[in-house]
Amino acid sequence: MNTPMPDHGTAPAAVLPTSSPHATDRQAILTLVGLWRAQAARLAVGGVLALLALACGLALVRSSGLRLAGCITGEIIVTTAFLQWVGAGRVALRYAERLGTHDAMFRALSDLRVWFFRSLANGAAAGLGFRRSGDMLSRLVSDIGALDGLYLRLVVPLACACVTFPVLLAFALQLDTGLAVVIGVLFACGAFVIPWRIARSGRSAAGQMATQLAHLRVSVLDLIGGLREIRAFGAEKRMLASVRASDAALLQSQMTLARRSAFAGAGAFLCGQAAIFVVLLAIAGIIFPAIPVLKGIGLLFLSVAAFESVSTLTRAGLQAGTMAAAAVRVVDIAGDDRRGHADNTLQAAPAGTEIRFSNVAFRWSDDRAWVFQDLNLDIPPGARVAILGPSGIGKSSLAAMLLRAADPQAGTITLGGENIAHIRPDSLRARMAWLSQATHLFDDTIRANLLLGRPDAAEADLWQALDDAAIGDVVRDLPEGLDTWLGEGGLRLSGGQGRRIALARTLLTQAPILILDEPATGLDAQTEQEFLETLNTVTTGRTVILITHRLTGVEKLDHVWWLAGGQAMMANA
Repeated sequence: MNTPMPDHGTAPAAVLPTSSPHATDRQAILTLVGLWRAQAARLAVGGVLALLALACGLALVRSSGLRLAGCITGEIIVTTAFLQWVGAGRVALRYAERLGTHDAMFRALSDLRVWFFRSLANGAAAGLGFRRSGDMLSRLVSDIGALDGLYLRLVVPLACACVTFPVLLAFALQLDTGLAVVIGVLFACGAFVIPWRIARSGRSAAGQMATQLAHLRVSVLDLIGGLREIRAFGAEKRMLASVRASDAALLQSQMTLARRSAFAGAGAFLCGQAAIFVVLLAIAGIIFPAIPVLKGIGLLFLSVAAFESVSTLTRAGLQAGTMAAAAVRVVDIAGDDRRGHADNTLQAAPAGTEIRFSNVAFRWSDDRAWVFQDLNLDIPPGARVAILGPSGIGKSSLAAMLLRAADPQAGTITLGGENIAHIRPDSLRARMAWLSQATHLFDDTIRANLLLGRPDAAEADLWQALDDAAIGDVVRDLPEGLDTWLGEGGLRLSGGQGRRIALARTLLTQAPILILDEPATGLDAQTEQEFLETLNTVTTGRTVILITHRLTGVEKLDHVWWLAGGQAMMANA
């Protein structure tokens, strides 16, 4: 199933807290452009090839029209050789353009996916526990997939239209100024105004559709992942109804955008037909002064070729809203990691490990209740403390703020005397290791799962971490040892064994501060006590923050803090 939602103080699914505001469309697009700088040369070459293919196409259509008209009137003004060369050039350039632009875009999307995953890993150490897997899948697949149109369906066609417009206008001006103005206005409406209007009007609908798609994926994953529980409680009809409702909402949004696209396409088509009609009127000398037949037919064919790109831009205008919404959703996932890289004034984490919350006020969004108000809490270096409170009181929210998956609206949180808002997120998280009730084991070997915590660890370090977590002997008895495949979610191990593998991975980081968020949840009473006794032994010398709703009596603690009413009260351990 999806990662369980945290307690009352945590953010709702697929929504970032107000402390990490959404990027604007412009900021999101600029971020993507910056990420694609490594492919700038390929993208530029693809654009140049597209413009050359366009030039050959316009020349081919206009010249073909002139030759056809010349044959009818007995005048040969375009040679067959010229048409052959232009035609062959257009085919070759068109093929090279498609090959070049798509290769550049696929490379750019590959870079974006790597950046996206790195942002998840580095910028949301605790934040993954506050997000829904269906929403993450939607951002990784649908939203990033939609962004290929940013270059292929928007930038390249827009550049071609910007070149076509003055060329068409220049040829029309040679024949008649009034005719040129009318054709220019029609082209501008079809190629620029209509796409711009549909992009603006469709932005909110596109954003809503992206959210609905993510919600549908979340619903389907919940249905599949919780099938046993759903059947046990006879809830199949209710869950299916929820999925169908999500699907119907998404279909309705898609139909709305499709209708807008149809109206915009019809408008662009009428602009093109009107331009052709105007040229025919000018050739016949109606309304406009009569123009030479041969040149008029050349302009007619040129207009037909020019307005072919208008339909592409109309579709691009509709997709622009979708792409803008996708860009915002993709870039927002970087959250505080993006802010950390953007601010060059951030510093490395200090050597000290004293943690202090001073007058902290926090809530996840403006329309939700305050989780903390005037929270004050001190954790001395090397102390072992427990944070207690009932479910929903905000215990996991406290961990999220420590790891900067969220920032408080007021007050300060310091590490070693330094405000964590002034510390680089990667440096901050190098000082803190996090183990939660939902810690994930990957469908990979034990070795690969351990190395996630410290990729440069030697084999001796891996065994030491396993021994510290009291799971080393179990792994040694396995036929393949460290290379034993765990299966999806660690299903080849018992719950207690899987939790100890996760603990070994956490210990391997050698972080001086351990944040343990309900680490024994889901274990039976005996396994839970054994696991906590292991924690007592292996965490000596580190600051330990145990977040839990109850104590079992085996924990070795220096202080106990009780959360209530948005504040913390200390009791003797």
